[in-house]
Formats: sequence, C-alpha cells, structure tokens
Amino acid sequence: MRARLAIFSSGVPCELREVVLRSKPAAMLEASPKGTVPVLVLPGGRVIDESLDIMRWALGCADPEGWLAPQGVPLEEMQRLTAQNDGEFKRRLDRYKYPQRFGLEAGETDRDAAVRWLGQLDRALRESAFLSGGRPVLADMAILPFIRQFAHVDLEWFRQQSWPGLQRWLDWFLDSRIFAGCMEKYAAWQPGSEPVVFPAQQA
Repeated sequence: MRARLAIFSSGVPCELREVVLRSKPAAMLEASPKGTVPVLVLPGGRVIDESLDIMRWALGCADPEGWLAPQGVPLEEMQRLTAQNDGEFKRRLDRYKYPQRFGLEAGETDRDAAVRWLGQLDRALRESAFLSGGRPVLADMAILPFIRQFAHVDLEWFRQQSWPGLQRWLDWFLDSRIFAGCMEKYAAWQPGSEPVVFPAQQA
C-alpha cells in the first residue's frame, strides 16, 4: 500500500494493474519473477519491485507535500526508524498476523515482542503530531500501513493499550484523504483490460 500512497501524493500518473496474488498474471511474473507486489515498470523497461524504492522514485519525480524534507528531525533519524520498521517489526508483524505460516499456534509472543517498538513510536508521537513535527513525511507514510495491519489483527486489544500518540496518528491516517484515495477498489487486471490511470486525474 505504501508505494501507492507515494504515487498518490506525487500525482505522477501510472497505469494501475490490480492483481490477485493467488492468480498472478504472466506479465507480472515476467517483469518481476519473485512474484510479490508492488511492481513498477518504467517506460524504459526498468523494474522497481520494492515498495520503499517505489516511494522514493515517485517522490523523486514530484514531492508536493515535502515528504522528503523532514522538519526538526535529521533525515538519518527518519531513515533509521523506517529501517527498524522494515526489519524487526515487520518480521514480528508477519508472525503475529500469520502464525500458522511459521508453525506457531498463536502470534501473541511476537505481538508482545513488538510492544517495545510501538511504545517507542508512541513516545515520539506524544511530542508531535508526526514523526518529524507538524506534518507527515516519508517515514510516517512508510510505517503507518504496517501499524494499521498490526492494529487490525486484534483491534480491541490494540485500542486497550496506553498509546495515545500512536492511536491518534493511526486515526489521522485512517481518516485521511490519501488513505481513502488509495483504498479504492479496482477489478483485477487481465490482458486486454481497459487501462486504469492512478491517481485518477481531476477534471
């Protein structure tokens, strides 16, 4: 989802091809044999198939909301937070969300192991609305989709935790225009499908 967030923010038009992962199109596998989403194929044929790299590409084309320019916090700190999210937290999230895939009876052990990281984010977000100050930047938008996934494994448990900063941050995201714009449903792409331009161009 986060690649789509950055493309939406940048306004750079792309042809969107929605795929069903249990029925991956041959064109997708030809472009990126690893078979995971997202996949971005540029006009010259270059393929980018890591979501964070797609975010950076889109914002490198256009960054009207200043996601690449954090306020008051060094860029290196934002990069460190994103790397921490994409490493240990993402590993714990996968095991919490899909314990059976990892031979586990339940995911609570990994959920509890992620609490320290979530508490770290909460403490930062009690001090400011976003990770670098008063507006969202790349780190916020790269991390928030994973916080949303974590919360929705057991939303009642998540809401019971004493994380006012983290929960306010997530609520902002869920209520945001960009989230709504990226959650629009599309029919699965098939060869010959009518092209879908994303983000939708305003009349």
